[in-house]
Amino acid sequence: MWKYGVALFVSLLLLPGAFWYCRLPHDFQSRDSVELVLEGENLRQVACRLAEKELLRFPRLFMVLARVLEKDRTVQAGEYLLNSSMCPREILERLSCGATVLYRITVPEGYSVKQIASLLEQTQLADGSAVLRASRDLPLLEELGVRADSLEGYLFPDTYYFAKGHSPQTLLKTMVRQFWKSYDSSLRDPQHASGWNLCEVVTMASIVEAEARKKEEKPLIASVLINRLRKGMPLQCDPTVIYGLENFEGNLKREHLLVQHPYNTYEFKGLPPGPICNPGLDSLKAVLDPADTSYLYFVSRNDGTHEFSTTLRDHNRAVQNYQKKGSARSPCRP
Repeated sequence: MWKYGVALFVSLLLLPGAFWYCRLPHDFQSRDSVELVLEGENLRQVACRLAEKELLRFPRLFMVLARVLEKDRTVQAGEYLLNSSMCPREILERLSCGATVLYRITVPEGYSVKQIASLLEQTQLADGSAVLRASRDLPLLEELGVRADSLEGYLFPDTYYFAKGHSPQTLLKTMVRQFWKSYDSSLRDPQHASGWNLCEVVTMASIVEAEARKKEEKPLIASVLINRLRKGMPLQCDPTVIYGLENFEGNLKREHLLVQHPYNTYEFKGLPPGPICNPGLDSLKAVLDPADTSYLYFVSRNDGTHEFSTTLRDHNRAVQNYQKKGSARSPCRP
């Protein structure tokens, strides 16, 4: 019986100390500090680092507090804005609920994997080369249900809020999951009815995305590409050629059209091996519900719109007309 009395006595002595520890900050100087927690780090590692930076006293007691409050789970990755005037309980609450600093990043429609990798590196969310490697990681592709050799085409253009400290795989997973969320039954049903597989739809949509500047023209451009495929005509699209070129400097020349690579739709009929960028929802819809036309050609009007033609004669006339006004290239040549 006396053992229980001793335990109760000790507990009564420790209660004021525990209360003091929970409520008393490291100092009252109000020193801000942004602390980065990496993916996979646990609370003990973070507590020791905070103690070293004089944001927290007694990391062991901190872990005891976490266990008592049942908040000793692995802390979420990201940046945390902490202050030396915060008491241990405040710090614990912030870490355990994942109150990280979030960075807004917008992935535009038509960005390629390389461009997305560069964007993530510019915002210091990930190393660009690591993103590129992760985008071709076969186990990751299998986990995400992407039957391809790259995530190109499946990184859905959208606005995301990311915390620092996450792996490239985690960032890419978020974008692919947004693709699957957007590719719902309204797209899956017409895809199955069309007889096309998903890769073909996404590849075609990526070309539409690369060619179109106006949303209302996407179904028209999709109709041209589909009509050419049905007639066995090569697509002859400049963006596919550019995608397959290494170290392209931004000036497409006639000699580039003769380079032998799988994405050269001047040299090879049919669709290229895979997507050339990451299309948005409007481009996906345009492929699955194209305009009903007999168009086989289009040429830029140099104002973001295109002139569409059914015959080669009309197309050549349009090319001459708009080339006189500028250096318009014909995305679909004879």
